[in-house]
Amino acid sequence: MPPIPSETHPAALPLTTAADVPEDQWNDWRWHMRKRINTVEKAQKWIRTTPAEEKAIAESAGKYRWSLTPYYASLMDPDDPLCPVRQQAVPSLGELMEYHGTDVDPVGDMFYRKTNRVVHKYPDRVIMLITEACPVYCRHCTRKFHTTDVDGTYFEKNEGEDFTADLQYIADHPEIRDVLLTGGDPLSYMDGKLEEIISGLRAIPSVEIIRIGSRFPVLLPQRITTELCEMLARYHPVWLNTHFNHPKEITPESEQAIDRLLRHGIPVGNQTVLLRGVNDEVDTMRKLMTELLRIRVRPYYLYHCDNVTGVAHFMTSVEKGWEIMEGLQGHITGFGVPQYVLTTRLGKIPMAQPSYKQVPEGLLLRNYKGQEMVVSQDVYPVTEPSADHGDGGR
Repeated sequence: MPPIPSETHPAALPLTTAADVPEDQWNDWRWHMRKRINTVEKAQKWIRTTPAEEKAIAESAGKYRWSLTPYYASLMDPDDPLCPVRQQAVPSLGELMEYHGTDVDPVGDMFYRKTNRVVHKYPDRVIMLITEACPVYCRHCTRKFHTTDVDGTYFEKNEGEDFTADLQYIADHPEIRDVLLTGGDPLSYMDGKLEEIISGLRAIPSVEIIRIGSRFPVLLPQRITTELCEMLARYHPVWLNTHFNHPKEITPESEQAIDRLLRHGIPVGNQTVLLRGVNDEVDTMRKLMTELLRIRVRPYYLYHCDNVTGVAHFMTSVEKGWEIMEGLQGHITGFGVPQYVLTTRLGKIPMAQPSYKQVPEGLLLRNYKGQEMVVSQDVYPVTEPSADHGDGGR
């Protein structure tokens, strides 16, 4: 039986909650950024840290950065280290273990990087890694080396230096019609700096779409201010993709942030990461997707967790991903089912299992219940008719 904490031990002291913070401060995203939690002592004001968490925080010092906003801390179960929100934000010993096949850059950012910030992987679109900073350093980040590894980053120069070379590369490649701002989190910048970057992109005639990848709607929804949305709306079409990974992250504050974006004409998509112990159950994923639809966020991708150094403990099997997808198909509306993908140097590879196969009689089809039927080649031709045989009366 563990020892009973003394009255002065952190575990025995009352915890902070959102209700303890004055409303004007709680609603100010700058207050949350100033008050970010990045020590055991600060964390113990919100959660009762375990010895394993305290050891992970100590041993990751000098290796990985970590911080979380008071808002995101308020979503954590203060007593359960397996809380799905807590696992995403508090360091764990799994980050320091070695796993087979890990890589600091499995998606090939450095391989495809053309300037200090521009990564040109697909013909008609690029990403711009415009910052290392995030409000919360997610423990499962694909770019963990770039954002939290103390000695590592993809940048050759300081991130805030002149963007001229990056914008010039995009202007010199008119095939680029779609630019995704990512990082880190682009909304870590103040509105003025962010507008400077976006206006520079909008001045390039060939750039049709500007997208922003941001977890602020999840980690600190107070950042989605009316002023920010009005600024973004001046540069339409602007899209925003975010990462809700668990239903606990959908709160009245995040719902209001999404509503504000939508009312300013900014569509919001969601890119969930499949994470062991966080959302790798069918019921959890169904609830997440239906809740996203309720707040008018379109499920976009279900990412298989990348085999990133310091992240591999979150990985599931691909078979688990298939199980999740089977459990979604047919149980929620079609546009609520994300595309399951594995990200590689070759790009995003769709991983959904086919619901059909070719048989001598035609096509063998299978529905979400596992029921099967065969449709004849005469009804739904599998192959195009040859010119010699005509079109079969069609």
